Amino acid sequence: MFSKEDYDDWKILMQTHLAAQDDDMWYVITDGPMRILKVNTAATIIEGAPQMVEKHISEWTAVDKKKPNLDNVGKDIIYKTLDKNMFAKIKTCTTAKEIWEKLTQLCEGNDQTKENKLTVAIQKFDNAKMKPGETLAEFDERFSSIIIELTSLGKEYSNREIALKVMRALPREWDVKTIAM
Repeated sequence: MFSKEDYDDWKILMQTHLAAQDDDMWYVITDGPMRILKVNTAATIIEGAPQMVEKHISEWTAVDKKKPNLDNVGKDIIYKTLDKNMFAKIKTCTTAKEIWEKLTQLCEGNDQTKENKLTVAIQKFDNAKMKPGETLAEFDERFSSIIIELTSLGKEYSNREIALKVMRALPREWDVKTIAM
């Protein structure tokens, strides 16, 4: 199973990689497999828009033939990035869209889970203090991971709020430097 940070990184990399494969690839992930359509010349125009029907395979152009395969390409790319444990959880999905949605649900959870994660992350932010013996670099790394977690959950603080929090999180021996800031 992905850690939250690993999943967030994986998701960004996958979105970029899939979109780079073909201009329509991301639509396959978000909307499902592409259908090859044509205007139905036998039907009347309804509300100003022509009625669309699926093209028969014998009518497909060379470009048309590549579009339905984007779902297979998307599935293949996603499969190659998963370990056996994660693959076992999505192997019954039939489309790239279903796989993406299942992985999102597994790694991000439902709305209640997301709300709970956000509450915990906000508490981490509110309670952040530099620990005794911790270097500024270590504190910065720990604090940055909290900010990244909050951002991935949809909570963002202004630079001013973050700077004030950091100054309040520093120990008393930093007071002179904090006042100077």
